[in-house]
Parts: sequence; C-alpha cells; structure tokens
Amino acid sequence: MSQEQTTNKKAILVVSFGTSYPETLKLNIESVENRIREAFPGYEVRRAFTSRTVIKRIAERDGVQIDNERQALERLHTEGYQEVYLQPLHIVPGAEYDKVKRLVSHYAHAKEKAFAVIRLGRPLLYSMGVDDHPDDYEIAIRALVHQLPAAAPDKAVVLMGHGGIHPGNAAYAALQLKLEEAGLNNVFIYTVEGFPSLTSIIGKLKQKQVKQVTLMPFLLVAGDHATNDMAGEEEDSAKSQLVAAGFAVDVYFHGLGENTAIQDIYVAHLRSAIAHPPHGHVCAHGHGHHHKGRCHTHAHGHGHKGHCHGNGHGHKD
Repeated sequence: MSQEQTTNKKAILVVSFGTSYPETLKLNIESVENRIREAFPGYEVRRAFTSRTVIKRIAERDGVQIDNERQALERLHTEGYQEVYLQPLHIVPGAEYDKVKRLVSHYAHAKEKAFAVIRLGRPLLYSMGVDDHPDDYEIAIRALVHQLPAAAPDKAVVLMGHGGIHPGNAAYAALQLKLEEAGLNNVFIYTVEGFPSLTSIIGKLKQKQVKQVTLMPFLLVAGDHATNDMAGEEEDSAKSQLVAAGFAVDVYFHGLGENTAIQDIYVAHLRSAIAHPPHGHVCAHGHGHHHKGRCHTHAHGHGHKGHCHGNGHGHKD
C-alpha cells in the first residue's frame, strides 16, 4: 500500500525564465500556476525559474528563495514524487527551453530512475499543424486576438519578442507568416535580439502608410524588456525609434501571462503531456516500451501531444 501511495504522488513543475518584478510575477506567472492548479487538483504544483540572475536578485532583495529547475526536481525526488510533469512557460523552443529539455532527458535516461514518469510539455509555439498535430501558432493567434485593438488601415500593432541566436527563434518569423495567413496584415513582430528586426518593421509600416502604432510585448511577462527595450525613454527603445520615424505610439503594457486564453493554452499543452505519451511511449521505468523504450523528443520535429523529452536529441521573459 505504501508503494502504491508513493507511486501516486504526482507533481507538476511550472518552469519559466522568471521575473524580479513582483506585480508582474503575480499577474503573469502566478496566474498561470493558479490556472494549472485549478485544472489539475490531484497534483502538487511547484514553481521553478531558469534564470539564476532573477533568482539571485529576488533572494537578495526579498529574502525569498525560488528553486531553479534542477533544485526543484531534486526536491520532488527527495519528497518521494514518482510522476512529474514539467510545463514550460517559454514562448518558443529556444535556449531556455533546451535547458529544461536536457535536464528532463538526463532524468529520463539515468540508470537509477529518480521518477517512474517524467514528461515535458510544449512551449507556447511549437507544432505547426502538420499531419494530425495541432497548430500552436494558429491557436496562439486566436488567443492574441482577444487583446488586440480594433483594426484600421492606418493603425498597426507591433509585437516585441525576445529572440536570440538559437535556431528555435525562427519561430518569430514563422509567426509573422501565420499572422498574415490569419488576415492580420497590420500586426507585426520584431525581436529584441534577433530577426525580424524593428528596422524592417518600420519600413513595412511606412509602406502601408500607418499613422498610429500600438506596441505590445509578445513575452510571458511585461518585465525589464518591456519596460526598457520596448517602452523606455532612451533613444534606442522601440517606442523612441517609432516616434522618431513619425508614428504616434501607444503601449499595451501587459504580458501574455495575463491573457486567460494564453493561460488555457499552457493548460492544454500540459494536459496533452499527461494524457498522450507519443507513439504509446511513457518516460517510465519498466513499462515495456516499443523502440527499445525510447521517448521521442520535440527535437525530432514531432509535434505529438505530450512528448517525453528525454533521449538527448536534439528565453527570456
């Protein structure tokens, strides 16, 4: 009976880059965690941040210690949890997401199994509707529409993503194409640290004879990047550059985590990870898997619901 009780100890680890802005943390991260807690009452729900800088800042300022992803899994193992499901709040499968995926891979394929089951859900944008897989982009766009202002020929929305050198950041360019396919021709996305650039967006706005621009973070939280890189008063901020280019600019200062439709997407991705192991596989010890028990990862290009990221194959805010 004690073994059965141990096996039934199930936990969900909600993993994000994190933020040191207290109100933003409450509105964008805690809100998603609470949504998940409501949707999965039989699970212990925990928090982990992947940013060591954010964790250190909060500890020094507030005296509050938040686990990183490694510490959180070690704690769950120590406390006897046997089923663990990680749901990342990352936007794209970039560097921060890979950090978590590598960790799950380590646990899933260790000789000494810490957990009977460990699985990782998809970030906001992953699969593209190929074969029978969901189109995460279309679903995210439908959720985004809830927060867009009324469309007009001389008005546009410019979304700010994070970006970076990781190839997963090509998701932002794919999102731009998906926005166009959805008929949102005056909604554009640029990234702080990559492609598409704000300069290219400004050129498109001028071609369309746009007069008014609404800046909007396409980030989980409206934190440091939204405050400084997007809406700051420095001349290199997006707002300042757009004003200098002749546009009237207003700012929608809310992270995606405040959007209940976005929250529901993370819940759906987690539900898929729990209910639908890919190809009949479960990242578990001793369950008689096919293909020598391998659990395929998203890095194979599969968009299967609930992939177990765990055979070593191959974001801030």
